[in-house]
Order: sequence, then C-alpha cells, then structure tokens
Amino acid sequence: MDTTIMRAFHGQMSDNQPIRRTHAEKQKQLRDLRETLAAMKSHTAPTLRESVQKRIRQLEAELAAAPVLKDSSPGTRPARTEGRGPRRPRTL
Repeated sequence: MDTTIMRAFHGQMSDNQPIRRTHAEKQKQLRDLRETLAAMKSHTAPTLRESVQKRIRQLEAELAAAPVLKDSSPGTRPARTEGRGPRRPRTL
C-alpha cells in the first residue's frame, strides 16, 4: 500500500508558525475571550477555564507592552518643515 505524505508549501497556515495579529485584532480577541469566559457554565472543565484565563492574561500583557501609534497612519510620513525652502515643480 502506497501512502502519500502531503507537504505544506511555504507560507501556508499549517506551517506551525504563530499567527501575527494587529493591535485591533488582539483587542477583539481579548473581548471575545472575556465573553467566552463569562458565558462558561459552572460545570465547564477547570482546565478549559484555566486555558482561557491564561490566554486572556497573555493578551493583556501583549497589549500593555505594545505601543499604540495614534498620530501616524501607515504609509504616511511627517512633513519636513525645517531646513528646506519651498518646493519647486519638477522639470521634465
């Protein structure tokens, strides 16, 4: 009997690499986990409850450690005002 092993191509989600999330995605995940924890029944397995609490603590630590850039949006540069005169149009 011939068995074929499927290999993942580079960048595929099954590469066992951590998923990178933005600050907003982490905040949403934290809200969802808190709601999940609040909705858990009293007979929920203690290990499941502990794992959700652990992930909440990890996310809170990540969000507290990461600086939030409020003033600049991606792809923009601050305007240069010092040491330069007015801009002139390019000549072609």
